[in-house]
Amino acid sequence: MSDSISSRRRFLRSVGGVCVGGLLASRVWADGRPAVTNPRATDGDDRYEPNWDEKFQITVGHPQEAGHSKADLVGNSDKVLQAALDSVARMGGGTVKVLPGKYILRNAVHLPSKVRLLGSGDDSILTKIPSETVGLSDDSDWYDQEISLKKSLGFQVGDGIALRAKNPSHGGQIVIKRTLIARSGNRFKLSDGLRENLWLTGKPTCSSLFPLLTSERTSDVLIEDITLDGNGKNNENFNGNYGGGIFLQDCNRYTFRNVTSRNYNGDGISFQICHDVVVENCHSHDNNDLGVHPGSGSQRPLIRNNRLDNNSQGIFWCWGVKYGLAENNSIHENRRFGISIGHCDTDNIIRNNTITNSGEIGVLFRDDPRGQDFWANRNLLEGNRIENSGGDAGVAIDVTGKTKAVRIVGNTLRETRQKMNRSGIRIGAQVGEIVLKENSFEGFASELVDQRSV
Repeated sequence: MSDSISSRRRFLRSVGGVCVGGLLASRVWADGRPAVTNPRATDGDDRYEPNWDEKFQITVGHPQEAGHSKADLVGNSDKVLQAALDSVARMGGGTVKVLPGKYILRNAVHLPSKVRLLGSGDDSILTKIPSETVGLSDDSDWYDQEISLKKSLGFQVGDGIALRAKNPSHGGQIVIKRTLIARSGNRFKLSDGLRENLWLTGKPTCSSLFPLLTSERTSDVLIEDITLDGNGKNNENFNGNYGGGIFLQDCNRYTFRNVTSRNYNGDGISFQICHDVVVENCHSHDNNDLGVHPGSGSQRPLIRNNRLDNNSQGIFWCWGVKYGLAENNSIHENRRFGISIGHCDTDNIIRNNTITNSGEIGVLFRDDPRGQDFWANRNLLEGNRIENSGGDAGVAIDVTGKTKAVRIVGNTLRETRQKMNRSGIRIGAQVGEIVLKENSFEGFASELVDQRSV
């Protein structure tokens, strides 16, 4: 091949690359493939969907509200909400519009994939029945799909329940969530097998406890403009690893927008091993436990522009929550901590939040000495306003354990009460490298307590 022909081909390839690059420069993926700019509905392709002007929708109306008789489904129970959601899911996705009214649940509403649950703001309220608890009257083995109760009390077929006991072998807690699907007297069939031994030696009980909204192994769901009320005064506590106003397990790409979750005797919003969850413009308040609980292993949560008030803790980063962002939240009068972060919660950003009147500590970096490196490393705490934290010895930011590689930058820490023995930032004796930069302090007895230098 002559040099002139070779050079010409190189030139043409170069020109072609420039032309294509010019056309697609702003529309390519990181790996170089062209971006999808005008998708078509293609069988089996669930990644891209055209932006349709109208999608399938079912309205749910309350039987006691005027004008609701024309809704597609009329009722005020979990059954009518579940029927609507299952119907739009069968059509491949769509919207369930919940008209104003109070909907009283005897079981959790289970969210299928690719649905939108759209309420009417403060006028659409999902709440639950008071909880009841009764002991089991007979042993049930792990392979059984039924239980027998000492007395049936108010339990009905269709109820959501939590079975709780001590493991007869090692004494650990057993929690099983099921639905009662058939009965003969005090003997009930369950929606699924037990897979745990519920022996009378473990003092097993059955309780009418369940999340209001829940799902497992689903994706691409949007919840908007709806109010969840947990009826907390009439319900036992239900641990946030199993329940809450909202409880998700192993789900992807959920968005909660303009949702109120209140008065749950447990967490307001809890998601476990769930990825790319967005919680924005929500109000989680007056829950007995956590306002927002990004649970174990959850990757890339986005928690922004929310109000988190009067819970035990505002935001609780659980175990192994990574690459998340919490910003522009108002976190007020939570009984213990405004924000708590700990066990392997790394590479997160906590930015531009307002954290006021926390009962114990504004922001806590938890200690966890059970492993080689279980601390909340490589996190950024930036631009937050933290005011009036804890009691007489309260601390705005408390860094404990062997936490390291944390940056605390540009935060405004204030005390408007008497100084007493209150501290702005406290760093524990075993803490590693911490960057402190451009933080401002006002009204503290001690701006910085660094126990590493003691």
